[in-house]
Amino acid sequence: MSRDDGSFETFVRERSTALLRTAYLLTGDRGHAEDLLQTALIKTYRHWGRVTNREDPSAFVRRVLVTTYAGWRRRLRVREFASETPLLSGTSEPRFDTGDRQAMAAALAQLPPRMRAVLVLRYWEDLSEAGTAEALGCSVNTVKTHAARGLARLRGLLAEPAGDRATDPAGSGRER
Repeated sequence: MSRDDGSFETFVRERSTALLRTAYLLTGDRGHAEDLLQTALIKTYRHWGRVTNREDPSAFVRRVLVTTYAGWRRRLRVREFASETPLLSGTSEPRFDTGDRQAMAAALAQLPPRMRAVLVLRYWEDLSEAGTAEALGCSVNTVKTHAARGLARLRGLLAEPAGDRATDPAGSGRER
């Protein structure tokens, strides 16, 4: 094992839990999140020497997560949310009520993928508008628009009674 392999293994050990949470928030499904993270880490490992010399590895992996997810979202149309165990628990983040987290994750999963990615990067990963725009390959104005509209939709979804969340957000009453 080379020195670069050791630093990559250390990075994965230290950051994989946080990166898995980000992947989960993007996909809304634990299995897809694990697949997404594994794919992103494989892509990162191929370029590890250059990544560690030029930039923050976490930022690079987040970018790979988002771009890989963008490619997957065209093929995957998963709209169901099922998880018996909350993924969003960890020792370094503050504890929240599991019901609140699950409601938030379910509401987030109902947003369009690009809007969801903006909210996850801006408010979960705490990236700036410019950092989010860079990660998504779009303008800062696009990030601002998606963030404002996404937060408004989340507020509306979270304000609805739980039974109404399974219906089409356009209000047609159709089940998803």
